[in-house]
Amino acid sequence: MLIRKLFKFENAHIVRNCTSKRCSRSIHGHSYKVELFFKSDSLDRGEMVYDFGLTKLTIKELIDSFDHAITLWSGDDPEYIKDMKKWSLRWVEIPVNPSAEQFSRLFFLIVDKVLNQTIMVNEESNVTIDSVIVHETDTGYARCERADAYSEKMGFIDLSEVKFSCGVVEEWSDPMMWDRLLKGEKIENPKIV
Repeated sequence: MLIRKLFKFENAHIVRNCTSKRCSRSIHGHSYKVELFFKSDSLDRGEMVYDFGLTKLTIKELIDSFDHAITLWSGDDPEYIKDMKKWSLRWVEIPVNPSAEQFSRLFFLIVDKVLNQTIMVNEESNVTIDSVIVHETDTGYARCERADAYSEKMGFIDLSEVKFSCGVVEEWSDPMMWDRLLKGEKIENPKIV
């Protein structure tokens, strides 16, 4: 069974090397919508695939890190990156060009990592991320499935190269959240109250 959770954020970027001059040469923003599709072949004690409330924890905080931020590609001009970091409190630096396609792959990998490191406490089992859709505009989106996220042809995304500004990290419930994820530490879902 599939379930879907929608997140929204506002973000600015430049997508270098694309065909459109507007897109590749000018900072511009989008109102992004991110659809996460979770799947499982069984239900938990609440007869759910995965409680939507659980997605409002680590997953929501990581996606929200991109809200009112600028996303920078680490392969961009170093002077541009330096200036953007100087003048922006909220920024995220990623190891791939910030296209909708790469955002969908990045979010897939992040959510996959979170789920793989989560200790389930309500008899959730076999919960995985099935796909991610990133709507960059009302008329265009990119959809990533597991094969796309881990595709060598599309380029390896090393999550350890993702950097969040202090302005982003200070808003997290756990400022060490990203470091803990990268180290492979377990995340425990809240117990039933």
